[in-house]
Amino acid sequence: MEDNPLKLPLVLRQNTRKALEEERRLNSERTKRRIQQILWHAVGFSFAAVWIIPFLWVVRTAFLPKDVAIDSGWSWGFTFENLIHVWNGAPFGRFFMNTLLVCGVVLAVQLVTMTMAAYAFARVRFALKDLLFMLFLVQIMVPPDVLIFSNYQVLNEMGLLDTKLGIMLPYFASSFGVFLLRQSFKQLPYELDEAARVEGASRLHILSKIYVPLSRPIYVSFAIVSVSFHWNDFLWPLIVTNSEENRLLTVGLAMFAKATESGAQWSDVCAATLIVSAPLMIGFLLFQRQVIGSFMSSGIKG
Repeated sequence: MEDNPLKLPLVLRQNTRKALEEERRLNSERTKRRIQQILWHAVGFSFAAVWIIPFLWVVRTAFLPKDVAIDSGWSWGFTFENLIHVWNGAPFGRFFMNTLLVCGVVLAVQLVTMTMAAYAFARVRFALKDLLFMLFLVQIMVPPDVLIFSNYQVLNEMGLLDTKLGIMLPYFASSFGVFLLRQSFKQLPYELDEAARVEGASRLHILSKIYVPLSRPIYVSFAIVSVSFHWNDFLWPLIVTNSEENRLLTVGLAMFAKATESGAQWSDVCAATLIVSAPLMIGFLLFQRQVIGSFMSSGIKG
């Protein structure tokens, strides 16, 4: 039975109407998505501006001549004299080396201790393992500043006050790093252990040849967090150290900013601030792809 030719225009009109409605719906959804993207970008740029504007002001003031640094108007003056004066006016070279030493040694010891502890909590069977792990994680809930007085007493009894080892000792173990690495180790197939043991590999060999290489993004992410924290740490090094030969950059910056001859010189203070913050900023700009990639690939799963 053939279709009625009179019904064809009606069907075509209905199909055309449906196509137009579908196109309008798609255009409306595209417009909504574009508006949402614009709003999110505006919010992101607003938060970025809140952070970047003070930093740009510090960079600009650090390179301005002292006679125009406090003026309200705009100036195109440029000089390196502020950086040279600040570097020679305080032992920032020694502070810089002390900070590098503390960050490097703390990170190296943390990587060893958290690797051993994370493997034990993830793969080794022993009594009360879960209870001990929960007690170990209590450190994450306790702010480090709460333990300053007790740590100070312990270091005083050990005779480690005003020493670099005294600054580093309380941070040789990281509960956050153990938790992060344990979750990564638990995600790895247990068959890797069994295959390695069949070949006669020891636990240390399995740990160094299988678990550590496969958890590289976790190590990179933790290293970034650890170095950033200890580079910017101020309160604990301020309390522990008294001499210039053991002070870190943050403490040296505070002492320099409080000096009577430099307290009103914003160009000198900004130059000192730039000296302290520039290494981390340069490191992030040079390795930002690796930094972002490590955090994106180090997600925690249960």
